[in-house]
Amino acid sequence: MKAYLKLAALSLTLLCGACQPNDGWQQLFNGKDFTGFKQLNGKAPYRVENGCMVGQTVDKEPNSFMATEQTYGDFILEFEVKCHPDLNSGVQFRSESKPDYNNGRVHGYQCEIDPSDRAWSGGLYDEARRGWLAPLTNNEAGRAAYKKDDWNKYRIEAIGNSIRIWLNGVNTSNVVDDMTPEGFIAFQVHGIFGKKENIGKEIWWRNIRIKTENLEAERMQGQLAPEINCIPNTLTETEKAAGWKLLFDGKTSNGWRGAGKETFPENGWKIENGELTVMKNGGPEGKRGGDILTVDEFGAFELSFEFKLTEGANSGMKYLIQESKKNKGFVIGPEYQVLDDQLHPDAKLYTTYPGSRTVSSLYDIIPAKNKRFNGVGQWNKGVIKVFPNKHVEHWMNGFKTVEYDWASDAFLELVKGSKFAKKEYNEFGGFGTADKGHILLQDHWDEVSFRNIKIRELK
Repeated sequence: MKAYLKLAALSLTLLCGACQPNDGWQQLFNGKDFTGFKQLNGKAPYRVENGCMVGQTVDKEPNSFMATEQTYGDFILEFEVKCHPDLNSGVQFRSESKPDYNNGRVHGYQCEIDPSDRAWSGGLYDEARRGWLAPLTNNEAGRAAYKKDDWNKYRIEAIGNSIRIWLNGVNTSNVVDDMTPEGFIAFQVHGIFGKKENIGKEIWWRNIRIKTENLEAERMQGQLAPEINCIPNTLTETEKAAGWKLLFDGKTSNGWRGAGKETFPENGWKIENGELTVMKNGGPEGKRGGDILTVDEFGAFELSFEFKLTEGANSGMKYLIQESKKNKGFVIGPEYQVLDDQLHPDAKLYTTYPGSRTVSSLYDIIPAKNKRFNGVGQWNKGVIKVFPNKHVEHWMNGFKTVEYDWASDAFLELVKGSKFAKKEYNEFGGFGTADKGHILLQDHWDEVSFRNIKIRELK
């Protein structure tokens, strides 16, 4: 009888266990071998030790990736990692390796592992493609989340066009993007580029698991990082609530007109594939369109835009623009320089301040510093901030490049050493004094494209 009762109890326990819903989590790495994985690109050695995936650096090898053979679209991925503090690493997701793209180079989204003092762990990088999508420049809580010389728990939520990364319970990246909906997951050993002191150092991963169903209900709850929308010419509900407005809708010239004109130019500019492009030498018709500017004026604001240069091209994003009443089409105001520094001669020219005509500089006045340019033919993100106290900042690809105080005595002293000290710029009380003005895109006879131009007023 006792034996029967024990057997019945065991059967009931097993039956109840079978009735319990599966939580949906699956082990991505079995902790024993690399079944389901293949190594791509570099030849850094990987091994399995104590249930962990271990990657080790080697000299003279490019980035190495231990990639899943299976691809994943929407998922939640969790893992723990311990990275030698002298190294940099990352985990790829929704990534690809194709023979017709850079000879099979791995490209796509990367969750950053960055033990350096920069502390951008948990940032979102677009490997071998667009560069930084979500640096942690303005996320101090995120920068403080990583623990050096210890295990760190990551969580990547890739659901539709929403990508969120959590590091030790802190939301480090909150990005909206739709470039790649599906791809493999891969664990990176970063190339060390001849740094012999870093040979043989290691990255360890463990407890790697993934969930592909019932994802919305599983989202991590907590304070979100500032949202970054990477889908061109769109506004999310979060952006709308924060006061952002599109200056270019991707389809029409609404909100823009020619400088010194009432309407948008008939020649010299084109709108195609969501891009606003000034054509080289006026385009096929050879008729220059001239500068274009916004119908509206703005005082304190944050302006975000993307630009793509052709070889040797020159243009600019100008702001606080005043139109001359004496000389039709002549404008007065500061310029965020848009330039191919390598091939355009303006990069080497200046009035007083060397480097002040290079990309992202305040043209002819303040040289840009700390520049991370994605390159000619690639999209680069510019940001201009004009605060209510008239403090001004230029940013490019997540890095601050210029800052100054508009209309201050120190700034006006700098102006005296620039081309803007000429008397033709003294209209409206002199260069550097306007309280508000138009936003302007420059026609410098070279082909340059713009998109994702959006603005919010600051109070």
